[in-house]
Amino acid sequence: MPDDRPSILWFRRDLRLGDHPALMAAAEQGPVTALFVLDDRLLRASGAPRTAYLLRTLRALDTDLRKHGGRLVLRRGRPEQVVPALAKEVTARAVHLSADYAPYGAARDRRVEAALGDVPVIATGSPYAVAPGRVLKQDGDPYKVFTPFHRAWLQHGWRRPADSDPATVTWRVVDGDDVPDDPEIDADLPDAGEQAALAAWASFRDEHLAHYEADRNRPDLDHTSRMSPHLKLGTIHPRTMLVDCGRVGAPYARQLAWRDFYAHVLHHWPNSAHGYFKPEMAAMTYDGGAAAGRAFEAWAGGQTGFPIVDAGMRQLLATGWMHNRVRMIVASFLVKDLHLEWTRGARHFMDHLIDGDLASNQHGWQWTAGTGTDASPYFRVFNPISQGQKFDPRGDYVRRWVPELKGLSGKAVHEPWTADPVPVGYPAPIVDHATERVEALERYAAVTRQH
Repeated sequence: MPDDRPSILWFRRDLRLGDHPALMAAAEQGPVTALFVLDDRLLRASGAPRTAYLLRTLRALDTDLRKHGGRLVLRRGRPEQVVPALAKEVTARAVHLSADYAPYGAARDRRVEAALGDVPVIATGSPYAVAPGRVLKQDGDPYKVFTPFHRAWLQHGWRRPADSDPATVTWRVVDGDDVPDDPEIDADLPDAGEQAALAAWASFRDEHLAHYEADRNRPDLDHTSRMSPHLKLGTIHPRTMLVDCGRVGAPYARQLAWRDFYAHVLHHWPNSAHGYFKPEMAAMTYDGGAAAGRAFEAWAGGQTGFPIVDAGMRQLLATGWMHNRVRMIVASFLVKDLHLEWTRGARHFMDHLIDGDLASNQHGWQWTAGTGTDASPYFRVFNPISQGQKFDPRGDYVRRWVPELKGLSGKAVHEPWTADPVPVGYPAPIVDHATERVEALERYAAVTRQH
């Protein structure tokens, strides 16, 4: 007799139906039940904007499933309890998933596998072009520096997009919870879901990919792809994008390699999720007390008196996203002008970014703070004035997010304290950059002398 027991496809960071190897593997066995688990531990670590964007993405996935006779089964609780309970309920023959390489995700999957007993867990594919652990040195050790990793990543290559077709799947529908209402947020979020991701990629590919290298550091132009929220939730796979890059898109492909690199670093050094990749840098002296708290609040609220910093922090609050060049500028300012620990900034970003990815966020902050994978980082102190003048040369980005300065034209917007009259309602700089740069270098030099 035919075995019509369904397989469970447990969605996590792969909230799409196209280019989905795990979906293909599940469908080859027979009927498929689509599951998503609302894991309270992950929800507690996610800020309201990212939670809202996740819920909107789940609604979009459920809509797409219903077009093909399916439905997203939504259950809330601990995955090691929820997944086995559903497997028992439907008499599942297997649980299919895309592999997770982050510390929490990998440990969670081991707990689920143990709890499932005789029901096998079958991992097919991952959220990355090249899964962590596949690109290694010739001696088998993991790379610590991006450039040699990138060369090996290119040489390794990646598979073509998977030919998954939800219309050919026999979906087995069971009861689940409704997607909860979004938490209240002030941010204006982009469209969510697979169709929105594909449309956003097609628009960037056709209009801006060829000019990405020239324009990628210009927040005033809005010519970057803004695909990071979609990559975070897997509404598009990087393979789908890489197949379109070719030679003209090589600079953009390099950014996808950075994403894989940071996942690789987190996989091999899981303590770097919240600790220092270079443990010796934990000896750095940071400011504390009430004054440091006020400085942090000024930074978080976009009230530092440095226009490019404030524009970035206000963009983050308003949209749940920030241009990557500006992320580096505001991170440098927090650590090297305000002398506050990078972990405070990383946590703030994770609270507000809809693309908040643990590997990319933590290691991006450590790169800027001089505690991460970069070989010689301690002397890199971004000047927020010259950075603004170089990458926002007409001041359009600042004026968009700092309306108090809309009366200033051109580069003058980056030094409003020199205007006559000084704009009303905008704060004076909270620090002197030249002074704090010297202080930052002295603190870094003190640590490097000890080691």
